[in-house]
Amino acid sequence: MTNPIPVSLLTGFLGAGKTTLLNRLLHDPAAGRVAVIVNEFGEAGLDHDLIESAAEDVVLMPAGCICCTIRGDLAKTMSRLLVRRAMGELRFDRVIIETTGLADPGPIHHTLLVDPVLAPDFVLDGIITAVDVVLGMSTLDRHAEAQAQVAMADRIVLTKRDLADDLTLQHLEHRLDRLNPSAARIIASNGAVPTGVLFGLSALRRAMTHNHALDWLSAAPDPLAGLSGLPQPKAQVTPLMHHASDDRISTASVTFDTPIPPEVFDLWLDTLIALRGQDILRMKGIVHIKDLPTPFVFHGVQHIFEPPQPLTNWPEGDQTSRIVIIARDIPQHDLQASLAMLGQHPETEPI
Repeated sequence: MTNPIPVSLLTGFLGAGKTTLLNRLLHDPAAGRVAVIVNEFGEAGLDHDLIESAAEDVVLMPAGCICCTIRGDLAKTMSRLLVRRAMGELRFDRVIIETTGLADPGPIHHTLLVDPVLAPDFVLDGIITAVDVVLGMSTLDRHAEAQAQVAMADRIVLTKRDLADDLTLQHLEHRLDRLNPSAARIIASNGAVPTGVLFGLSALRRAMTHNHALDWLSAAPDPLAGLSGLPQPKAQVTPLMHHASDDRISTASVTFDTPIPPEVFDLWLDTLIALRGQDILRMKGIVHIKDLPTPFVFHGVQHIFEPPQPLTNWPEGDQTSRIVIIARDIPQHDLQASLAMLGQHPETEPI
């Protein structure tokens, strides 16, 4: 297949409003034809009727946590969708997977990348995480799963804003800034968001402009703003500290003004993934490698990385590398030390 089918992963903790968001999306003609894969936690599947009434092509997976059945059921379900599409039984342009509130998005990302049947025909378009404004702070305090869902998001949708006061929203926004500063946020109105804001989120799967790649890396607020202009040392790491002692998520970013030697980058990445791969919730960057004509973007969830993509239309003269890491159970100073290693290579003296 020349153009892989984009897959959006819709996640969020229990009661965050994922199904309401999905139901409103499916009622929007501008969203196009969407195949939906739903996996309810428990036997009831209370929201299935709502979703089914909004779309013709809905696949309800067997009851149970999607993380427990992903290696089998998800791959089989998506393979059946592909077959039915090829036979003309179904018409759809994209797939949305709604996870359970307890799901870790990582295994789904891995399956789409490494499954030999799915990888050629499907591609992850983005991870969308719904966050309840009213209960978001307490949920993040009490549940590591909710923190991971936020940390892995490409876009965060704030729900139930009408039920919360401005101070509650402000506190939650600050918390999200620390957990995932590079994910753009949008407030849903009764579960509705503007058409298109949930699609086309990945910088690795379409023709990228300079601005799109930078937006993908550092949406709002920009964790990299102003770093490249700082004085020596060349590498400046910006830690974004925990909200509370029970937060397990740490975020750090780094910029380098000159290209990185390939052996330095490879050794750094291989070592970090080998030692702490399972703890890297997300890593992404725009990297200039010495002696390569263009930079590339890279993106990984835990120890699985998507193929890097060259940025062939990058502006001449901009050689700044930018890397963001979001990790769990890695001390802040360890993240800083790891990133700083990329700048600690000796300069090559001319012969």
